[in-house]
Amino acid sequence: MPAVSKGDGMRGLAVFISDIRNCKSKEAEIKRINKELANIRSKFKGDKALDGYSKKKYVCKLLFIFLLGHDIDFGHMEAVNLLSSNKYTEKQIGYLFISVLVNSNSELIRLINNAIKNDLSSRNPTFMCLALHCIANVGSREMAEAFAGEIPRILVAGDTMDSVKQSAALCLLRLYKASPDLVLMGEWTSRVVHLLNDQHMGVVTAAISLITCLSSKNPDEFKTCVSLAVSRLSRIVSSASTDLQDYTYYFVPAPWLSCKLLRLLQCYPPPEDGAVKGRLVECLETILNKAQEPPKSKKVQHSNAKNAILFEAISLIIHYDSEPNLLVRACNQLGQFLQHRETNLRYLALESMCTLASSEFSHEAVKTHIETVINALKTERDVSVRQRAADLLYAMCDRSNAKQIVAEMLSYLETADYSIREEMVLKVAILAEKYAVDYSWYVDTILNLIRIAGDYVSEEVWYRVIQIVINRDDVQGYAAKTVFEALQAPACHENMVKVGGYILGEFGNLIAGDPRSSPLVQFNLLHSKFHLCSVPTRALLLSAYIKFINLFPETKATIQEVLRSDSQIRNSDVELQQRAVEYLKLSSIASTDVLATVLEEMPPFPERESSILAKLKKKKGPGAVSVELEDGKERGELNGGGDRGGDAAIAASNASTPSPSADLLGLRSAAPVSGAAPSAGSLLVDVFSEAGPAATSAGVNDDGFLSALHAPEASDSPLVEGPGDSDSAPPTAASEDPAPPLPESDELLNKFVCKNNGVLFENQLLQIGIKSEYRQNLGRMYLFYGNKTSVQFVSFNTTVSCPGELQSQLNVQTKTVEPLVEGGAQVQQVINIECLTDFIDAPLLNIKFRYGGALQNISLKLPVTINKFFQPTEMAAADFFQRWKQLSQPQQEAQKIFKASHGMDTEVLKAKLLGLGTALLENVDPNPENYVCAGVIQTKAQQVGCLLRLEPNAQAQMYRLTLRSSKDTVSQRVCDLLAEQF
Repeated sequence: MPAVSKGDGMRGLAVFISDIRNCKSKEAEIKRINKELANIRSKFKGDKALDGYSKKKYVCKLLFIFLLGHDIDFGHMEAVNLLSSNKYTEKQIGYLFISVLVNSNSELIRLINNAIKNDLSSRNPTFMCLALHCIANVGSREMAEAFAGEIPRILVAGDTMDSVKQSAALCLLRLYKASPDLVLMGEWTSRVVHLLNDQHMGVVTAAISLITCLSSKNPDEFKTCVSLAVSRLSRIVSSASTDLQDYTYYFVPAPWLSCKLLRLLQCYPPPEDGAVKGRLVECLETILNKAQEPPKSKKVQHSNAKNAILFEAISLIIHYDSEPNLLVRACNQLGQFLQHRETNLRYLALESMCTLASSEFSHEAVKTHIETVINALKTERDVSVRQRAADLLYAMCDRSNAKQIVAEMLSYLETADYSIREEMVLKVAILAEKYAVDYSWYVDTILNLIRIAGDYVSEEVWYRVIQIVINRDDVQGYAAKTVFEALQAPACHENMVKVGGYILGEFGNLIAGDPRSSPLVQFNLLHSKFHLCSVPTRALLLSAYIKFINLFPETKATIQEVLRSDSQIRNSDVELQQRAVEYLKLSSIASTDVLATVLEEMPPFPERESSILAKLKKKKGPGAVSVELEDGKERGELNGGGDRGGDAAIAASNASTPSPSADLLGLRSAAPVSGAAPSAGSLLVDVFSEAGPAATSAGVNDDGFLSALHAPEASDSPLVEGPGDSDSAPPTAASEDPAPPLPESDELLNKFVCKNNGVLFENQLLQIGIKSEYRQNLGRMYLFYGNKTSVQFVSFNTTVSCPGELQSQLNVQTKTVEPLVEGGAQVQQVINIECLTDFIDAPLLNIKFRYGGALQNISLKLPVTINKFFQPTEMAAADFFQRWKQLSQPQQEAQKIFKASHGMDTEVLKAKLLGLGTALLENVDPNPENYVCAGVIQTKAQQVGCLLRLEPNAQAQMYRLTLRSSKDTVSQRVCDLLAEQF
């Protein structure tokens, strides 16, 4: 930078600043400022032309006044005039004033742009840097439009000075962040990447910031940077501090550049080139080795720089998740930091180990530090460190240490900070459920949880224990006994009363044989808590009382007396009053059989995602839970799988619990369900019922449909065979072969990719409606055949066939339909579907009937597509893009760029993406116009994780759709299906 001459001291400015500082009051300061503003205004408006020095001095004064908090409404033109000066100090002040006071909507922006263009083309490096700094500081869209094409040329030009290259790289980065659509690298891409080989370390440092940002949006275009980054990193890591003397910070060579290189490599999967990968592994090993060396300085700056590189290296090792040796070494290194005297290091070590715990290679190594982590949970002073310790215990938990970890977390919960208690409660509840081999331990743990932290036990937690007790016959008696004993405590939390009321109301008869827990003792114990409870809990207890009348007729008189009391039937709360009146009337007029029917034991709950897990995800984001989209990995189950649970395994929640609903459609069993428990019918959602007898017990799901759909008996549900297995098909009146699928079959199929209900086919004779429901790898479809004429359809017959490979990919059951369809009537057919593995083709539906003596033969494709078996998966932004990068093999990605066929309405797009079956992730993509989704396709053979990114361009009316999954055929098929929807 040019030296400032003595004449540039601006004595008038110094005097003015001194006057302002010497003002005794705010009024005196304002008076002095107003006087100066009047003077400057008169100078600017005077006839005599001001020289450059005077303009600079007065503009500086205006800038100082503005920085004091006063508005400046003049002087802008004088500042613009300073840009044309050939003196550095005058030009500098002009650019400074413009950067601070001129907004992007100013009328002067065109003049400013012209002055900047002149400086950029001047080849004076000092003036070029000033211009680039101004562009970056203002960063408006107008400046991006004007200079986005010029700056890359300056950046890669061979004759550009190093200082200008640094400024150009950082300026381009600023414009790209502000207006990414205007900064198109195109032909400059390879030359920008090769700046990583520049001899000047400052240029490399600036360029890598730009390349990292560009790579995160367009990784394929910049993938050549990986080998160059590894090469540069290797040179830095292997160098001595004296080799890079100008860029050595407290004996650590180029720490900022090293961190940026490691962060850039995290944008890509492990290098495919063996030599590059080997060199990178050597670099990472060297970094880990240097962490073990004695420090070369005792100053904190040395350890900070050294540890910054180490933690970035560990992040890269975790990102690759493919080098067991490095993962274990990283874990051991972090383990040393767990007892470091520096709080920040302990925090970072715990945070990194949480991620390491999810790797199959390093999980066991993480577990070796369990005692240290438990000690941190108990003794750390900083609450944020204690919270990270709790997170790590949760992440490292598996079947072998679940009881120890849950016990320690329960012990800590008694003295835990209020800010983290609710989250701790959720984690204890999830771990107890997930790794419960002995369900009596699970019940003890949850009741203990309610006792210790009842105020923080959400409804989801005690709902969940109720669901599991009801679904497990072998634990019901123990649960009733345990909750009865817990209720005897003098001070009993209301959540305990809720659990006690529900369980004793359902299963109190299992402990009624003991005189110490006789029916009247149970009732009196519950009723002693009644007056202390809130209205919802009282309502639940009233329901338990009426259940007691059914279970224990000897308590009828006592309970009726309670219901008949004025405090109940005249209660000010209408809900309690209504319950008391209705229950009293029911117990008085209903026969024993009617009571037994109305008040029968609750049926098992249908299988679904644990509501506790859903609450934890909502509270802390999906990153709080290990989200694993690896296909075929079922890591961890509810009843104690030996490994960490992936999201797919957790979502099944209690899938391993033997219950009537374990086989949702009865496809795996030939036994008829007619003799099953009453709850066996409540297995899948009945998408057709507006109301039904099961409404009182089965509840209503999110779609408003009732869970009252009975599985068809095996004798009525022959397995559909391929076209060649005609022996197993029902006899048909017509011997003709099935007609080929209608030409519009594919179009009709595409209509149902993002919806499950509607009209599949219609002509002048027949209308076919469809409603369907899918859960995990199972589905149920109802077909409605409507006769639109007044004449009978005779010999009405339907067959469903799975052509070719589809026979081994889908398992389909159908129920036969009536052969006669009256005019104006409708018949329905149930089809049960099991997805064995991923598939491309759709089953064929053939309908044959005679109308007026003429044979009608229609073939359609059933709308069963692979996306129907999606299970939505919530993910945080960091988890999504980490997984996105992991699925970066060419065969794992399918991409389509296509013209919009319909209007680009935001709500319609969201509805279609949700209809696809995936979870629509909000605030994940840096571009708010883009949509990203995540889901797991459930098949019997495996689970296939899928990530989706839809990038609409409203101006061009185009879309770019990118699918990544762990199986190439799935990526391509889902991409093809979804591209037809927009």
